[in-house]
Amino acid sequence: MDKRFSEFLSVDNAVLTLIDHQTGLLASVRDIEPDLLRTNLIALVKMAKAADIPVIITSSMPEGPNGPFIQSVLDIVPDAVHIKRPGEINAWDNPEFKAAVEQTGRKKIIMAGIVTDVCLMFPALSALAEGYDPYAIIDASGTWNKLVQEVTVQRLAQAGVKVSTWASALAEIMHDWRTEKAYPLAEVLASHTSYGLVYESFLVQQPQTAE
Repeated sequence: MDKRFSEFLSVDNAVLTLIDHQTGLLASVRDIEPDLLRTNLIALVKMAKAADIPVIITSSMPEGPNGPFIQSVLDIVPDAVHIKRPGEINAWDNPEFKAAVEQTGRKKIIMAGIVTDVCLMFPALSALAEGYDPYAIIDASGTWNKLVQEVTVQRLAQAGVKVSTWASALAEIMHDWRTEKAYPLAEVLASHTSYGLVYESFLVQQPQTAE
């Protein structure tokens, strides 16, 4: 097996792509609560920022019914590459988006999108066909209903795309509590999951440093 498909995500081999998380599309999501999707998406972006992973954002005709990209996400990573596609449904068909991924030199693509069965699935399959190793983050993506989500997950997995969640991707990147990024990543996990109770109990037991 090619090494890039068997090795784990790391701070050095991954890039995060956020595809069409736009206000109009978010309003159509029914397989996950929109507020939970937004929370998971923000956690995913904070993960990338804490790990210094490049972030590439793209939106589909934001001046149209899909609406603008979610501003609260853009505010977290204001320096991220943001590509506004004029018409391509499959983001991978947009030369600027594809070039932005290529320029990172990274083969592990962490992907999330709305809607899951189009905006996430199509570029994930296209990237896979060109030798990349995409990770589809399902809980930071959304679609019309649960059945559509389930069918999409099956198609992605059958094709060889790695189906994952934002917290699992975070733990995979964190890798070891002794790494430089471990505690910043743990803080992201603690802020957006029930792990916060565990982390809080750990912090209160640490010796206080004198000011």
